[in-house]
Amino acid sequence: MDAAEVLAALAFGRDGLVAAVAQSHDTGEVLMLAWMNREAVAETLATGRVCYWSRSRRALWRKGETSGHVQTLVELRVDCDGDALLLLVEQTSAACHTGRRSCFFRAARDGRLVTIAAPIAAPSR
Repeated sequence: MDAAEVLAALAFGRDGLVAAVAQSHDTGEVLMLAWMNREAVAETLATGRVCYWSRSRRALWRKGETSGHVQTLVELRVDCDGDALLLLVEQTSAACHTGRRSCFFRAARDGRLVTIAAPIAAPSR
């Protein structure tokens, strides 16, 4: 894949970031939302291992580098405006730092926020 063509199609925000939604390539489950800068996108395309930009650490964050819960890129999609990415991934174990498969493990039901998924791995924070 030509990273230059993909990077040229992206509209990074003033902070140099673009939103990236990670979705399981086989089940369609939405796993997480994170942010990518140019370097993270380029590295992801070059290696096939998903790399994000950590806003809290202000550094590249290679998914799974400490937890072992790696995301392998299957396909990268760019939205119509170029300001968001959809990453279809192969997820190893949990995607969420809480140890859950997805970061979207709470749902608003009957006016309450309820937990709808249990951890499948030890929390990483």
